[in-house]
Amino acid sequence: MMGCKYGTHRVIEPKGVLPQAAYKISNDMDTIYDNEILIDVIALNIDSASFTQLKEEAGGDVEKVKAKILEIVNERGKMQNPVTGSGGMLIGRVEKIGDALLGKRDLKIGDKIATLVSLTLTPLRIDEILSVKLDIDRVEIKGKAILFESGIYAKLPDDMEETLALAALDVAGAPAQTAKLVKPGQSVLVLGANGKSGMLCCYEAKKRVGPTGKVIGVVRREEAKKRLEELDICHEIIIADAQKPVEVLNKTLEVNGGKEVDIAINCVNIPNTEMSTILPVRDEGIAYFFSMATSFTKAALGAEGVGKDITMIIGNGYTKDHAEITLQELRENEKLRKVFKEMYAK
Repeated sequence: MMGCKYGTHRVIEPKGVLPQAAYKISNDMDTIYDNEILIDVIALNIDSASFTQLKEEAGGDVEKVKAKILEIVNERGKMQNPVTGSGGMLIGRVEKIGDALLGKRDLKIGDKIATLVSLTLTPLRIDEILSVKLDIDRVEIKGKAILFESGIYAKLPDDMEETLALAALDVAGAPAQTAKLVKPGQSVLVLGANGKSGMLCCYEAKKRVGPTGKVIGVVRREEAKKRLEELDICHEIIIADAQKPVEVLNKTLEVNGGKEVDIAINCVNIPNTEMSTILPVRDEGIAYFFSMATSFTKAALGAEGVGKDITMIIGNGYTKDHAEITLQELRENEKLRKVFKEMYAK
C-alpha cells in the first residue's frame, strides 16, 4: 500500500491540502504505508517560539504544559501550536521501514535519527510524556511518529551527545542559510544573538565576513552580552529591545559608523520584531527572518511603509547540507560547543 510521497494520504481535515497546512492528520501507527518510516520517539524539541508561548500560557506550570501538548497532539495528530503555527523536530529510533524504501535509504532498524522536517507535518502519537525540560524546550516521551518518503533526517553523530546534536539540528537551517547569504566585507546584524540559532548564526557570519566585515549581535540583557563577549563570535554587541525598532536602529548605527547593515538576521522568539529587522538594513540589503514568531504581513507592509527596497527571506528550515554545516560549527569552536553543552545538553 503506497501513500503520497508528501503525506497527503494522512490528511483528514481539510482534504486536498498538504499535512503541514492540515488541521488534522492521521496518527494511526498500527499500519504504515510502504513508503513510510515508523519511528520510536525518544524526545521532541519544540520550536522556541511555540515553547515560549506554551510556557507563558501555562504560567510556567510543567503539568499544564504537558496537558496542552497532549491536547494538541490528540486533537490534531501532530504537534502544531495553534497560536504560533510552529512545531519543532524529534529524535528517535527507526522501528520499521516500509517495503518500498528498503535499500533506498541509508537506514536500518535501530538507527537513532533526528527528523529534519517540522513536527507541524509529522504524524505523532504520544503514549506518555516522561518529562518536560522548560529551560531547553525539550519534551521526553514514549510515542511513535511517521517520516514520509519526502522527509529528511540526520543520523545522530558518534562524536557528540545526542542532546547536544539535537539542540544544534533543531535550528540547523539558520546558520546554513547564513553561510549562503553572507559575503566577505559585509556588515551583519543578528537579533536574538544569544539564543541557539543566534549564536550559530553569529559564528557563521563572523567566519564569512572575514577581517573587513562586521557582525553585530543584539541582546536584551547584560548577562547575555557577557556570554557573547566570552564566545568572541561578534565584533559588536548592543543591548536593545527587539520590539523597539528605532532603538535598535540607533544603536546599530552607533556601532556601525553611522551606516545601515547589509544583512539582518532575526532569531528572536517573540512577536513584533519585524521592523527592528527591517529598519537597520540598507536599500537592496537582505532581511532574513528565521524566527517562527514573524508575521510576514507585518514585515511586508512595514517595509513598504518605511520605503525600504530590501530582499526579505523567509527562514526556510532546510537548505542543502544544513545538518552537516551546523554540526561542523560545534566541532570547530570548542567555546561554542561548551556553551551548548552547558545550556542545552541536559
